[in-house]
Amino acid sequence: MTRGRSAIGDPVPEMSVRTAAAWALVSQYASFAIQFATSVVLARWFITPAQLGLFSIAFAAVSIVSFLQDFGVTRYVNGERDLSAEKLQTAFTVSVLFAWGVALLALASAVPVARFYGDPAMLPVLLVVASSYLLVPLSIVPQATCQRRMDYRSNTMIEVGSALANAATAVTLAVLGHGALALAWGAFAQQGARLVVSQWRAGWMAPWPLRIDGARPVLELGGTNSVLSTCYSITARAPELVIGRIIDNAAVGLFARASGLALQLRMLVAGAVTGVFYPAFRRVRDAGEPLGPPYLRVVAAYTGIAWPAMAGIATLAHPLILTLYGPRWIAAAPLLAWVALAQLCYIALPLNSDLPLLLGHKRALIRRNVIETMLSVALIIATAPFGLAWVAVSRLVHGLLAIVIYAPFMRRMLDFRWQALAAVYGQSLAVTVAAVAPLLASYALWAGPMQCGLAQAAGMVLAGIVCWLATMRLVRHPLLAEMTAMLGEILHGLRARRIAPFA
Repeated sequence: MTRGRSAIGDPVPEMSVRTAAAWALVSQYASFAIQFATSVVLARWFITPAQLGLFSIAFAAVSIVSFLQDFGVTRYVNGERDLSAEKLQTAFTVSVLFAWGVALLALASAVPVARFYGDPAMLPVLLVVASSYLLVPLSIVPQATCQRRMDYRSNTMIEVGSALANAATAVTLAVLGHGALALAWGAFAQQGARLVVSQWRAGWMAPWPLRIDGARPVLELGGTNSVLSTCYSITARAPELVIGRIIDNAAVGLFARASGLALQLRMLVAGAVTGVFYPAFRRVRDAGEPLGPPYLRVVAAYTGIAWPAMAGIATLAHPLILTLYGPRWIAAAPLLAWVALAQLCYIALPLNSDLPLLLGHKRALIRRNVIETMLSVALIIATAPFGLAWVAVSRLVHGLLAIVIYAPFMRRMLDFRWQALAAVYGQSLAVTVAAVAPLLASYALWAGPMQCGLAQAAGMVLAGIVCWLATMRLVRHPLLAEMTAMLGEILHGLRARRIAPFA
């Protein structure tokens, strides 16, 4: 571990990419375990599909604008070549002014949204969720500075602390019978904890005195980021909003349970390290080195671990929903299968929004994001009248179209060969088939998905992991070397810590 300097001149430890990725994984796994356990407890005993649907609609409606709050400040702090104390203060000022404006807009939209859905019970949920975003801007820059210096130990504290606050608040209020409001206050507590922990780890940063000198680079990146965030927000939240209007709250709850579980599991296996790769690619860019080879290694890492996981979730959809959430949620199982398969497409080209911004391809990225968003919404509107299953299928179609939209763009920008990308995909497809083969065989020879018990599922998952590892070695998948190197760095760091006190 080498020594570096923060943006304001203080000496800070600088992690290697693999060590930072390891800490990011710890953060993701711990946060997921907390959120996952909380969702199971709430769904089985305290929250109905209709209550989850009510909260999901309110959260989706607020998120349409709240996604704008970051305004690209995190990317600016992580990507700026020479981040001085003055530039950081300007970024903090822009972040606070813009984010509070967005939060006030979310609050003002609460009454019209509740009237649009004709549900008075939605109004207090909307107000609590929108109020939580008043806290967000004071944590954006502090957490971004931790990420810039690759301090993912602090990032782990932030994520785990905020997840614990959400869980404790939501479960306590749900036990007391507050339904959807319990989830809303959990979201509020999460943002409050994120603010406190991020400020503590960054050294208690404040946006005052306000500074707008030199704000143009932040505003330019923020404008681009706002368009991208709006597109992403619409794509992510349109299903809940459309289903809530065309069908009902219970249908929204079922779809939210399926899509939320699939996204949680995708983030568990792949999402944690996304933030690590952005500053890592900044270093490669600044050094003038080729970007194609490291990008292909990233694709291999994502697809090698996330494709088998998502294919396994799709295969296990029925026993998973039944075991975790109980019979009243079983209608979410076929939705989970389709949404999990769609995640394979979204994982296929990682960092497809981050790297174009880092490399200055803003306009081309915006064009593609707008086209992708329009296709996503059109597919949802076209399929929703035919039922939830068709909406879930539309996510897979959208994922395939996203690959068609972004693959040529990423190849031209990063200068990798189609043959090299196809080779990585072929290796990842091989390990994916190997991972789910034992479970599929057990459905044919033992019990089908509707009758699959815990012993069968657990045994076949373990067999799948063994087949996955063996196939990675057989096809020489690049992920195996990365996993070995990461484990070596972790063990070296642990040995160094044990030896240090005696040195």
